Amino acid sequence: MQREQENAETLALQALGWIAANDELLPVFLGASGLRPDELGRRAGEPEVLASVLDFLLMDDAWVIAFCDAAGLGYDRPRQARHALPGATPDW
Repeated sequence: MQREQENAETLALQALGWIAANDELLPVFLGASGLRPDELGRRAGEPEVLASVLDFLLMDDAWVIAFCDAAGLGYDRPRQARHALPGATPDW
């Protein structure tokens, strides 16, 4: 379980890097999360913040596809990672 959460956090950090590198998407994420850029830098490693990164990414299939293509990941990996972080709701 611990290893699964660590892997999920690593993937979420990759997603955060991908979002941060996108000049159009970063301001949208900051607005949606309520985080300021300096606050995001300080809190980027917190599981709750990483969960919010994946929640944001999962809002748009095009973002998921673009991120996964860039990272060389299967399209289901962000959803799987999200379930390993705090606040996930189970698929019923």
